[in-house]
Amino acid sequence: MQNNTLLANFEDYLNNNLPQSKTFHPIFEEALQDMLNAGGKRFRPMLILSIVQSLQPLLLKNSMPVALGVEFLHTYSLVHDDLPAMDNADLRRGHPTLHKSYDEVTAILVGDALNTHSFNLIANAPLSNDIKIELIKTLSSDGGIDGMIIGQAIDCFFENQKLELNQLEFLHIHKTAKLIAGSLKMGAIICNLDIDTQNKLYNFGIDIGLLFQIQDDIIDETATEEEAGKTTANDEAKNSFVNLLGLNGALDSANTLASKCENNLNSFDINLQNSLKPLLSHYLYRHK
Repeated sequence: MQNNTLLANFEDYLNNNLPQSKTFHPIFEEALQDMLNAGGKRFRPMLILSIVQSLQPLLLKNSMPVALGVEFLHTYSLVHDDLPAMDNADLRRGHPTLHKSYDEVTAILVGDALNTHSFNLIANAPLSNDIKIELIKTLSSDGGIDGMIIGQAIDCFFENQKLELNQLEFLHIHKTAKLIAGSLKMGAIICNLDIDTQNKLYNFGIDIGLLFQIQDDIIDETATEEEAGKTTANDEAKNSFVNLLGLNGALDSANTLASKCENNLNSFDINLQNSLKPLLSHYLYRHK
């Protein structure tokens, strides 16, 4: 129940702080808000807010712009990932992708706007400047050339070329896992946790993110578009865990990694366990 309340509070904050273009462009503001209004799991912002709520609840309100910034950056990555030059997907979050609803130029510019505005939100959050610098360093690294961007570049370049398992893990650690790991670390930074705990949370997030990718590959193989809320059966040319390991092999890997994540979660301080278990319990075994 506490987790549901936190999510509802975040949704209220998002709805009251949707990006605005403030211009006479006839469609851009609507397009800018489209994928944010379409919903989503809000998993990355909830990682940040769950930690803050448990450890520093007085900072929860001040942390909302940071969580929103991460959601903006994640949403931009989805908009660009769906473009014709990349995955050429028709459906995202149960809605037509932006280049389908509007046009490709609008989708590119919406992604650009969400990306840059995410850092504006963090820079203007009511937190100390030292904290905000660390938050921006983390998000720009894990969402940038050392993280999501190089992962996406590898993913696109090596279509129709089979990677080794360690290369596939590198790809998806960077493309998917680092932003999840960075979200956990950002919650720890806001709460001023020690570096060892920050690193432990970050490494835990890498495993969670890799698990998520294996699960997504399984879902792409087994779920309908209506069930998944996005285009499925779209990984035929991609380097996915199902394509490399087979469906049963991918399921085995997901089970092994889910057990590892569960054990590591149980090793955290009790307050961190209490903050993360209600959220993660919905996701660890979603491939079942």
